[in-house]
Amino acid sequence: MKTTYFDLIEQSYYFPQEGFDIDDGYLTFHGVSLKYLIEKYGTPLRMFYLPKIGDQIKKSKNLFNRAIKANGYSGKYHFCYCTKCCHYHHVIATAMKHGVNLETSSSFDIDLIKRLYRKGEFDKNTILVHNGFKTEEYLRKIFSIQDEGFNNSIIVLDSPKELDRIESITDGKRKLTFGIRMAIEEDPQSTYYTSRLGIRSTEIIDFYNKRFKDNPDYTVKMLHFFVDSGIKDSFYYWGEFKKAVNLYTKLRKLCPSLDSLNLGGGFPIRNHLGFDYDYNHMIREIVRNIRETCENDNVEEPDIFTEFGRFTVGESGAIIFKVLEQKQQNESERWYIIDNSVMNTIPDAWSMNEKFILLPINKWYNDYTRVSIGGISCDKSDYYNSEDMDQQILLPVFKDDNPEPLYLGFFHTGAYQDSISGYGGIKHCLIPDPKHIIIDRDKTGNVIDFLYREEQSVDTMLKILGYDE
Repeated sequence: MKTTYFDLIEQSYYFPQEGFDIDDGYLTFHGVSLKYLIEKYGTPLRMFYLPKIGDQIKKSKNLFNRAIKANGYSGKYHFCYCTKCCHYHHVIATAMKHGVNLETSSSFDIDLIKRLYRKGEFDKNTILVHNGFKTEEYLRKIFSIQDEGFNNSIIVLDSPKELDRIESITDGKRKLTFGIRMAIEEDPQSTYYTSRLGIRSTEIIDFYNKRFKDNPDYTVKMLHFFVDSGIKDSFYYWGEFKKAVNLYTKLRKLCPSLDSLNLGGGFPIRNHLGFDYDYNHMIREIVRNIRETCENDNVEEPDIFTEFGRFTVGESGAIIFKVLEQKQQNESERWYIIDNSVMNTIPDAWSMNEKFILLPINKWYNDYTRVSIGGISCDKSDYYNSEDMDQQILLPVFKDDNPEPLYLGFFHTGAYQDSISGYGGIKHCLIPDPKHIIIDRDKTGNVIDFLYREEQSVDTMLKILGYDE
């Protein structure tokens, strides 16, 4: 009878699979030896595998451009990376190397762009899509980069009052390019009916006629909509999508400058080994539906924009822990206690019940057992005990007196985790941020690894809290 952890995975999924393999009994991630990283840097550690970012960008561009060609579609495709997903310089600089545009969310994003430009990593011709609530500071910074020659800057209006704020700053004497965001009806399971973001679809035509139609200084270029649950093959998504496309064709007949449709919301990423999503099918259906609607309404097909954050960077990230202790709390509950905090380092798992790929690094040929993962904080919520679709966690059995600890990895954690929990700040129980490792490859394909940040020190934490010596 086959009872090892390796047997379990091999019988349950196609394995090895993209990004994951076993080398001499140890897990590898995109061909990188995790045993080597653990021996070199210790745990806990957070890592980014930068080549995966470029792979995802190229994948999206290739699939959209193929769909455009296959459908005889006249518009172009524009890939935007939304900075809010992960602001690290090594992430955005890597994305910029692959010709992406950027979507901004706050005033600080504008300062980030200026620094990228000063470092020679940003082209002024890059398209900037300015989303988010437009404070006066945010607007003034947008105007400042426009004055510096960043000519492809599009202000996406979230409400009519944002246009009021713009006109109070500019006295209505500035040539500007706009997008208009359409508010969507939320998923039926949501606690509210209509998104707070955007302008009601029934009000947009009237808003355009009153504020833009006869103003030669204002150009409306883009219609934007955002489905928070992402691009999924569901009745809900296609209903909101078709509503947006139909609104686009109506507005296009009134507004000759309108030439872009922004499909806010992203593609899902692999969060378990059995993940199955037909990206090619979804993209072809998106392009085909836009073309057919525009053809039926006799309007020109728009350029298609996407704002992919999680899809761009999510699968590049991983966090590695060591199991410090195992605890058998009753007949059926066994805990593996790791050397950091789940709720601090992977807040999506705690706050949104988000699932990630969880795999052991070693001991693949040991028997397996059902376990729960516990962090070292004192909070009862600091745990992880179910895989996708509420399946139980099964991991290798090990003996406490074994000289080699069990190491565990949470994979595809590259999106939002540090943005939500904060990086280098104060964490629950003053548990420090793990050390941060960057993995890249040189032109010949050889792995390059380096320490980006050491584990957060007690001095940095106490200084934030006011305990200066």
